[in-house]
Amino acid sequence: MPELSQETEGGRSLLPFGVAEVTGPSMVPTLYHGDRLVVQWGARIGLGDVVVLRHPFQQDLLVVKRVAERREGGWWVLGDNTYAGGDSTDYGAVPEELVLGRVRFRYRPLKPAQRSPFALLRWALSAARPVFSDRSASRRLRAR
Repeated sequence: MPELSQETEGGRSLLPFGVAEVTGPSMVPTLYHGDRLVVQWGARIGLGDVVVLRHPFQQDLLVVKRVAERREGGWWVLGDNTYAGGDSTDYGAVPEELVLGRVRFRYRPLKPAQRSPFALLRWALSAARPVFSDRSASRRLRAR
């Protein structure tokens, strides 16, 4: 499951936005290992949104998933990669209080090998993308 680096919570209470780093494959093809996320803490959540939440059984672990539906007891969240697991099919509906924020943007950090002007331009044009509630739109705009 995509876990987030623990440094992501540092400024959460002071600022409405924060940065998180994705680790793991469960949100592929929308998010990849190493992607950075701009998260709006405390944002209103709706169906299809990509959200950051506390894992229901390991609350010190932050994960990123897509909201599939509202159920009794909370939000039903799923990963975009159906083969990776680690979502509500494993732990059930996530209580509202464990959903921390909504992912607004995804960007990929510049790699050390990307030094030529062409590589920098290519990175600048593809590194940052909004993360949409519509899974197909997010997939179409992912950087390669």
